[in-house]
Amino acid sequence: MKRAPVNKIIPFSNVDGPGNRTSVFFQGCPFNCLFCHNPETIHLCRHCGVCVEKCPAGALTLDAQGQVRWDSGRCVQCDACIRLCPHDASPKVRWMTVEDVMGEIRRAAPYIGGVTTSGGECTLQNDFLIDLFTEVGKLGKTCLIDSNGSFDFERDPRVLAVSQGVMLDVKAVDPAWSDQLISYPRDTVLKNLDYLLRVGKLYEVRTVIFPDRDQENEATVRYVARHIGDGCNYKIIRYRPFGVREKYQKLLGEFTAEADYAEKYAQLARDLGAAKAYVV
Repeated sequence: MKRAPVNKIIPFSNVDGPGNRTSVFFQGCPFNCLFCHNPETIHLCRHCGVCVEKCPAGALTLDAQGQVRWDSGRCVQCDACIRLCPHDASPKVRWMTVEDVMGEIRRAAPYIGGVTTSGGECTLQNDFLIDLFTEVGKLGKTCLIDSNGSFDFERDPRVLAVSQGVMLDVKAVDPAWSDQLISYPRDTVLKNLDYLLRVGKLYEVRTVIFPDRDQENEATVRYVARHIGDGCNYKIIRYRPFGVREKYQKLLGEFTAEADYAEKYAQLARDLGAAKAYVV
């Protein structure tokens, strides 16, 4: 029976696609984005035990095999364990079956229009997603994939057949800036941008705008806008330091990108044909 590491499930979200949706966040990500707002989803727990004695509610213990165990009933969601973790992980991950996840989705089903899977990077669990989306489809709900673009959808398009589309991050197109920003080659991301648009499965593209990074911001926005035209939404996201690991804030900026600064790039995108570009 397939199981996947689930970081959390948000029953009702209005920021993860159209309408009200259930968002399922999977653990694990091949990127190490310097501006990641939830770095605790990058790696699986190494069971080092650093968090156990610091848990104020006593919700974490080490078992006889030296594995960290989480008691959700005692947890007060203070996130002390996440802040203390030296490995960008979380001890609160649940290994869930498709039916486990569907149990939580069904409780929210009367009040949602669909399900969005995120992370981390949800496509690391591609076979699990296929089974999950098949079941969600039986409820008459839509399925969206929130992806960093590391998965080659053209090479394995099965998950697209049971979903309505992909919300794709295009973080950087300049190779040097991409290598510094996400520690991962951007080639597959850009390939996915073209492929998903061509097959009608690109729901949305997102680009984060960084303060004082005019050249890098403009290169990415120009590239994306010229490719997508009015084919999908283009979300221009203002960089925000909240949640970003402190060691990277000095490099990326200790203040939120100004609205007017971000709007300049949204207008550039619209001028280049991306009519659905907007700032958040």
